[in-house]
Parts: sequence; C-alpha cells; structure tokens
Amino acid sequence: MNRLSAENVTLAYDQRVIAEQLSVEIPDQSFTVIVGPNACGKSTLLRALSRMLKPSEGRVLLDGNVIQSMPAKKVARTLGLLPQSSVAPDGITVADLVGRGRYPHQGILRQWSTEDERVVQESMRQTGVAELGDRYVDELSGGQRQRVWIAMALAQQTPLLLLDEPTTYLDIQHQIDVLDLCAELHEEQGRTLVAVLHDLNHAARYATHLIALREGRVIAEGAPKDIVTAGLVEEVFGLRCQVIDDPETGTPLVVPAARKARAGSAVGKAAATEAS
Repeated sequence: MNRLSAENVTLAYDQRVIAEQLSVEIPDQSFTVIVGPNACGKSTLLRALSRMLKPSEGRVLLDGNVIQSMPAKKVARTLGLLPQSSVAPDGITVADLVGRGRYPHQGILRQWSTEDERVVQESMRQTGVAELGDRYVDELSGGQRQRVWIAMALAQQTPLLLLDEPTTYLDIQHQIDVLDLCAELHEEQGRTLVAVLHDLNHAARYATHLIALREGRVIAEGAPKDIVTAGLVEEVFGLRCQVIDDPETGTPLVVPAARKARAGSAVGKAAATEAS
C-alpha cells in the first residue's frame, strides 16, 4: 500500500462540485506531477491530499489512516505543503519564517536546537535565499518570496512534500533551479513529492509519475514517456501538437501546432459540426 491515496473522493466548495468519485494513489518515493487545464481540480485535489479540504464523500489515507482523523502535528511531521498563495505575517524576517517549518519538531521537552538552526540554514542555502535571512519578507519580490516559502517547506523535513505551483513568480532560471532541487530530493533523499505544474514540458521532464486531469476526472496516469502523446494533449488541453523527444533528456516534448494549422483545424471542426 502506498503512503498517500484518495479513495472515491467527492470534492466541493460549498455546493459547487469540483471532482466526483475521484481515486488516486501516489507511488511511494516518486516525483508525481498533476497536470491539466485551468479549473480542472488540480489544486483542489492537492488540498484534499494535504488535509486542507475535507472530502464530502470518500476518504484520503495517509499511512493507512484517514487523514482527517490524525493529530495535526503528526500529519505535519509526515507531510509538508507549499500552498498556491501564501501570506506571511507582517514584520517577519526570512530566517524567522523559514524557522517556522521546524514547528512540528518542537515540544515541551524539545526546544529550538543547533540542529534546527542547521536545517534552516541549509534549506535557505538550497533555495538561494541564505543572504536574505535578515530581510523582511514583505520587502521581497514575488520570486524571492516564493523561494522563501519553498525553504520553509524544506525545513519541515517531511518524507512527503506537496507543492502547489512551486514555480509561480519565478523566472526561467529559478524555475529550473527549483525543479532540479525537487528532483534531488526525490532521487538522493528518497522523498515522495507531489506537485501541481502548469508547464507540461517541465512536468514531462521531471516527473516519474504523471496524473492528467480534466473536469475533475483522471484521464491518464503513468510514466510521462508512456502517456504523453499528441492524442492525450488534445484530449486534456484541446491543443493540436506534435510530441517529440527532448534533445537533452529524451523525455516527451510537446510542440504546439503552428497558429494557422490550429486555426484551420478549428474551422474544420466547426464545419463538421454544422454539417452534422
């Protein structure tokens, strides 16, 4: 049994159902990436897997236990989360915010230690924010703040790490740096990572396991080389394309059809619809 899974969950905000009877298993020690068009349920699924959203039906299991019934601190020592939109408290420094990632490891008999300080400094170094430790978070650029939040998630030192659009606000160099770091956490430390990404080519390059969603349903899942095809991209995203081998990694690389070719396809579909 894998450590994290969702069984027949229905996910909704108030009365608006986002996904119904959805089941997924996150392979242990994988780098799983969830992809799909806007508003298909990617972030909603991640929120449910992290206990931030309670399913109206079904259950999410962590280590065989219903995650909603587990003590919060036990969940926090096992599963870390980088939400999509995080807001730091006013007047907090970078080092203090990253240090909050150590909270699950604190207790009455376990106060702040040199090990905590070492983990915080290492997490800041890994994300390239070590020199910002004394700066106030609200003074930073969007990209710098995103890297600080990632550092806090790393400082939590959990075997499972969930990341909702971790490359948001980052330029291309820092996007690759963050994804390289995720790959290292998976490959060298054996951590299980689950990320929501918008860039399908980044997902295909870095993921070991891909979950493609559309309208709250799993359309396909598996290794990128096995499932990323032109047909899948058109079914999930409505985009005509070619899928070729990435010249650097050999992983699938999606090349959208030229604008005129896509426009011609749309006209042809419209004509066929009218004829029928």
